[in-house]
Amino acid sequence: MTASAGGASPGGGRRGAVLAVEGSPSGAPAGTAERILRAALASFADRGYRETSLDALAVSLHVRKQTILYWFPSKEALLEAVVDGCAAELSTMLEASLEGAGGGWAKVEAVVRSVFRLSARRPEILGLVRETGRIGPPASTRFLTALRPLAERAAAFFEDEMDAGRLRRHDPNLLLVALYSTVIGMLTEVEVLRALGEEPTSRSLVRRRRELLDLLHAALVAGGLD
Repeated sequence: MTASAGGASPGGGRRGAVLAVEGSPSGAPAGTAERILRAALASFADRGYRETSLDALAVSLHVRKQTILYWFPSKEALLEAVVDGCAAELSTMLEASLEGAGGGWAKVEAVVRSVFRLSARRPEILGLVRETGRIGPPASTRFLTALRPLAERAAAFFEDEMDAGRLRRHDPNLLLVALYSTVIGMLTEVEVLRALGEEPTSRSLVRRRRELLDLLHAALVAGGLD
């Protein structure tokens, strides 16, 4: 995951940094800015943005708070960099799943499966998606704006498939919102699942994916066609 961020230089100017949050190439140690982004992403996703302090991040990273402010001039700027990186990684993943799938229902299934895989491999990204929705603008607006080109492409796909009779007629934009809310909610609202008596495990994740795909297939596929 990459993100562009600015930090205050010792001379008072600003310089940009391209940051790879998921890992460094060739096994090289992560740079300071990368480590800050990783720690911030984990804390924002787990504890929440408002509950995360730069002081606590500094302690966990064994650096001074001023070191964080060197790269990210404020907590808000750090959040922006984390959101940008997560949006870029999520968009890349979804684009790859769309390119590798066929048409019609196959594309819908590919996207759902890829998001479930991401929840197992990189749960902190979906945790941040949930958190941006909770804290609202400007973070949520920034995230959704970054994903808008992909959403427009998805809406056009649904429209074409409906016109061709391969998917049932629905409002494409409302369908996207419903899919987004259902999939993300199912994968991130652990407290709700536990209240319903289900402890999240890898086995329950597979079962929920299967049940969700069955539900979506029944709602979307016209005439029972695959």
